[in-house]
Amino acid sequence: MEFRLHTTFGEGRWNEQFRQTALFGPDGGEESFVINLYPEVLEETLEGFGGAITDSAGSVYAQMRPEQKREFLEACFGADRMNYQMVRVPLDSCDFSLEQYEAVSDPEDRELRSFSMERMERYILPMLRDAQEVAGRPLELMLSPWSPPAFMKTNGRRERGGKLKPEYADRWAEYLCRYILEFRKRGVTVRRMTLQNEPKAVQPWDSCVYTAREERDFLVRHMAPAMVRNGVQDVEIFVWDHNKERLYDWMREILDEEAAPLVAGGAFHWYSGDHFEVLDLARRRFPDKRIIASESCIEFSRGDIHGAVDGAQKLGHELIGDLNHGMTAFYDWNMLLDETGGPNYVGNNCLAPFLYDTKRGLLMPQLLQQYLEHVTGTLLPGSRRIGFSRFGDEVEVTAWKRPDGALAVILLNRSEESRPVVLRLEGQSASCLLCPRSITSGLIR
Repeated sequence: MEFRLHTTFGEGRWNEQFRQTALFGPDGGEESFVINLYPEVLEETLEGFGGAITDSAGSVYAQMRPEQKREFLEACFGADRMNYQMVRVPLDSCDFSLEQYEAVSDPEDRELRSFSMERMERYILPMLRDAQEVAGRPLELMLSPWSPPAFMKTNGRRERGGKLKPEYADRWAEYLCRYILEFRKRGVTVRRMTLQNEPKAVQPWDSCVYTAREERDFLVRHMAPAMVRNGVQDVEIFVWDHNKERLYDWMREILDEEAAPLVAGGAFHWYSGDHFEVLDLARRRFPDKRIIASESCIEFSRGDIHGAVDGAQKLGHELIGDLNHGMTAFYDWNMLLDETGGPNYVGNNCLAPFLYDTKRGLLMPQLLQQYLEHVTGTLLPGSRRIGFSRFGDEVEVTAWKRPDGALAVILLNRSEESRPVVLRLEGQSASCLLCPRSITSGLIR
């Protein structure tokens, strides 16, 4: 057996990458710096990875030259690169939009006759169509609303929270189903939906507040019947779609005898810390439900190499921790933004795997993108997590058995020093050296 490794070395030379091969031989009895792999211990199955196509991302994409568009999409969706299979799309405007918009604004339009896909057709759908062409396969969508139309809400506006007015619950459910149908008419596969992005957040941008009980009642009494009426009951519903620390609480309150059959699982964001134990709790309590990461992003920093490494290492830590505690799918946030980390109509800018300098016409892959590719390009859909043990916290590990039979191993060295590592597998061992502040991915065959 051999372990073929690919390393991105972070400190000071953020884009330096190199490859090496470690050969397995008889186990030498090493006891220090050992990582044990147990491929016979099989855990959850990985669905895949993806990112979000927002109004902002689509507007930046529209400014790129054709060859740059192709380069960007091949990096994101190419089977030998990041290999994204999934896309998240906001329904109507969110913070990463050029301005606020909604598909219906007329409170008298009870039949949704004025429903318009014009803003989706302007930026989001052209980028999505090009992505599917480059990928050579349908990309599965997850749809998420940030707010109902302003007239449906208690505060009469899209932003600053507010709640859905009870008298509009049926119309809002029909509105969401209409979006599913409109995407499907355009040849887009809609696989799943969350009912509300960040239901506990009162934001200066598009937002709407629910309690867990309110989300449960909307699903049972309004959304599920509307989905049946519209023939879209095959779309998976994921609850919560907010920060990880309350995922278990929300699922525990919603998944009663009536609601549980309607829910595929829980979705979480990464903005409030590790809380990996929450994923364990949800997985143990609800073993028939899946746990997915529906959004993550890094704060924008201008030209700070150490900040870039810190952010990428933080992402690597989050990804490995989530993968080791039951996450089966991961959606990054904006796939592409401009040189300012926008555009964003409220100035809530952030980093993306790719930035495009609109002034100089340059496509700029970020260190963040390389870290993502180590994970998303190595762990194939259908992979199953295997058992392992590691020697300490300074080197983080996740290990998976791929559908092609190869064992995939991701190693994150978060320390300031090089670390020797000995992999032990079925009576054999192989040694390698991990650079400081680096990520390494590899296959054992």
